[in-house]
Amino acid sequence: MERKEFIKKFAVGGSILLTAPVLFNACSDDSTEPDNGGGTNNTIVDLGQTAYSALGTVGGSANKGNIIIIRTGDTSYIALSNVCTHQQCTVGYNHGTTELICPCHGSKYSTSGAVTNGPAPTSLKKYTVTKDGNSLKIS
Repeated sequence: MERKEFIKKFAVGGSILLTAPVLFNACSDDSTEPDNGGGTNNTIVDLGQTAYSALGTVGGSANKGNIIIIRTGDTSYIALSNVCTHQQCTVGYNHGTTELICPCHGSKYSTSGAVTNGPAPTSLKKYTVTKDGNSLKIS
């Protein structure tokens, strides 16, 4: 093997090794999700913050970490994982159809988290939401 060819292959191989951790971390579990298995972890959403202003109206939605919060009524909210169970793309909420839709492969979920259109194999994780004043506690 010539020196020029060796350097070229080394550079390509090295760049693959350097980008691999970034690619794998993009699909990793985010610890901002609450522990819904009996633990004490909770996520608090301050409805006064600009990032959550969409939750001021019924049908509005906002993300916090890997959680999507949707306002479903005057005083009711739901919280689901926003990570598609097919290939971990971030789902978004469509108020007009009341569905959560994955932009990558078209999976659709109901507001209960159930799959209504594949290829997603399983439902989205659902969380309990409690409103206290101007805050939401998600557990």
